[in-house]
Amino acid sequence: MGFGINFELLDLRSALDFAIGIEEDEQLRYQEFAVTVVDPRAAEFFRQMIQNESGHRRRLETRRDVLFRHAPERFDTSIDDAPDQDEAGAALSARQALEISLQAELKTFQFYSAVIAHVKDADVRQTFEEIQQESAQHHAAVRQRLDELPR
Repeated sequence: MGFGINFELLDLRSALDFAIGIEEDEQLRYQEFAVTVVDPRAAEFFRQMIQNESGHRRRLETRRDVLFRHAPERFDTSIDDAPDQDEAGAALSARQALEISLQAELKTFQFYSAVIAHVKDADVRQTFEEIQQESAQHHAAVRQRLDELPR
């Protein structure tokens, strides 16, 4: 899976912080793609995805604030594995951006699949399950957009 974490040892605060970082990365990735992709339909799709991911992030941040308001975050930065602007070039094709997004959405789904089994707090587990389902829908939406592109 490539997360480098032992989910059995991950405490609730760390799980929330990690999930927030993942959602932040998704949002930042879509923000980058919305401005670097030349195809206007793909750029509009990425703008819609920004809203989806920011909603996930807000839900997680709210849950974390309820449980751990005064506890410091466990992760200082997000864990972005999208290409840097230097690596991607000035503009990405819609296909390149969608392929990166497809892999990222799959990775997000896999994270939630792995962490859910170890979360004992029912409310957080339910939030994770909902976001996992939405990540599966995002993956399907990205796949559909990718399939609609001409070869």
